[in-house]
Formats: sequence, structure tokens, C-alpha cells
Amino acid sequence: MDILITGLFSLLLPAGFILFFFILSWVRVLNEYERGVVFRFGRLLDKPVGPGMFLLFAPPLVDKMVKVDLRTMTMDVKPQDVITKDNVSLKVSAVVYYRVVDPLKAITEVEFYDYATSQLAQTTLRSVTGQVDMDTLLIEREQLSNEIQSILDEATHPWGIKVTAVEIKQIDLPEEMQRAMARQAESERNRRAKVISAEGEFQAAEKLIEAARLMSQDPLTIQMRYLQTLSELGTEKNTTIVFPLPLELLSAFKKD
Repeated sequence: MDILITGLFSLLLPAGFILFFFILSWVRVLNEYERGVVFRFGRLLDKPVGPGMFLLFAPPLVDKMVKVDLRTMTMDVKPQDVITKDNVSLKVSAVVYYRVVDPLKAITEVEFYDYATSQLAQTTLRSVTGQVDMDTLLIEREQLSNEIQSILDEATHPWGIKVTAVEIKQIDLPEEMQRAMARQAESERNRRAKVISAEGEFQAAEKLIEAARLMSQDPLTIQMRYLQTLSELGTEKNTTIVFPLPLELLSAFKKD
């Protein structure tokens, strides 16, 4: 009897270890930012699993799991060749921020949701930037980025994707266009400088006319200004000799 029990125990012990490790292989652990989409005999379960520890039954024969990351992803949109509304050829690149909000749709509604979002972002970037002229593209980047984000968010919503932001990152202009813009900017600066100089001359002339009008009301004011000018000339070390001449002497030569 003891020999039978011993033999049975020697058979059950390895089998128990094998069963234990077999069940242990069913254990899965997902991080806080991860969810698992489970297919049981090919049919989708109603809810994603995770985070934490859970069991999959006899994977991959019974249960098969696809892991989905819920964190915000950063996608670089490669430079796209764009012809603007005013027929200027340039390259535009952007960056897209998106995340998965519905893991079930992200796996079942589209194949490779990240690749699909990338292709959609490229075509949308070309389409939106090609509908405006170059000046609008350079000045209103934020408005165009918001428009692209709205279009992408609406298009990826059935996939369980939320596009949170789009930023137009870089606009590469042809060299001849850069030189033309540099000449235009230089001409604009010269125009502003001439306008400011002309406005200064105009304001100075107005002040001189106003000062002359005030001085003409009192001859003593003119004499005081004359003496002040002589004082300013005398402060400099020079060889100029200044003889003050009273203005009243000139009245003797005045014709009647």
C-alpha cells in the first residue's frame, strides 16, 4: 500500500508542477497606460482588459490578446510638396499628437491605426495648405493647424482615435523665393525709414513756423535768441570770430 501511494505521489508531483507552470503561462500583466483587446475563439470580448494582472485561457488557442497603448503619441509628418493657391512650390512638415480613446475600435475598425493616421495626416496637410496663398500660410499657421486638427479628429473618430493637436513645424521656401522676400523686406524697411524721416521734417517745420510766429510778436525775443546763439558758438574752441551786429542798424538801410 505504501509503495502504491509513493508511486502515485511520484507521478502526481511532476504533473502538478507541469499544470502549475502551464496555468502560470496564462497570467498576463499590463501597465497602467495599457489595455488588452481579447479575442476568444476569434470573437471580440465586450470590454478591454487591464491594467494589472489577469488570466488568458489557453493562449493563443482560446484567447488571443492585442496590447494597446493609451498614452499620447507624437507623429512626425514628413515634408510634403505643396503648391499654394498663388502657385508657389514649397515643402511643409508638421507634428501630430494623438491617443487611443477606444481600444476596441482601434483594433477592429482599422488595420494599423498608427499608419492609417499618418497617411491621413499627410494628405490632409497637403490639401489644407494647398488651398491658401503663401502669405496666409506663413502668417496664419495657428489657424491652419487648428483646421487640420479638426479634420483629422473627425476622420479618426470612428477608429477610436482622438487627435489632440497639430502643429505646422516647418515651411521650406525655394531659394529664389527667399531672395525675393529678402528684397521685399529691405524695400519695406527703406520705405518706412523715408516715411519716418519725412514725418520728422514735417513736424520740425511746423515747430519752426510756430517758433517764428511767437518770436515775431516780441522783437526782444529775437534779440535774446541771437545772444544765446553767440554764447553757444563761443563755447567751442575754434578760430571763428563772431561780431554781434544789432538788428536795429539794418533798419537804417531799409528803403521807405
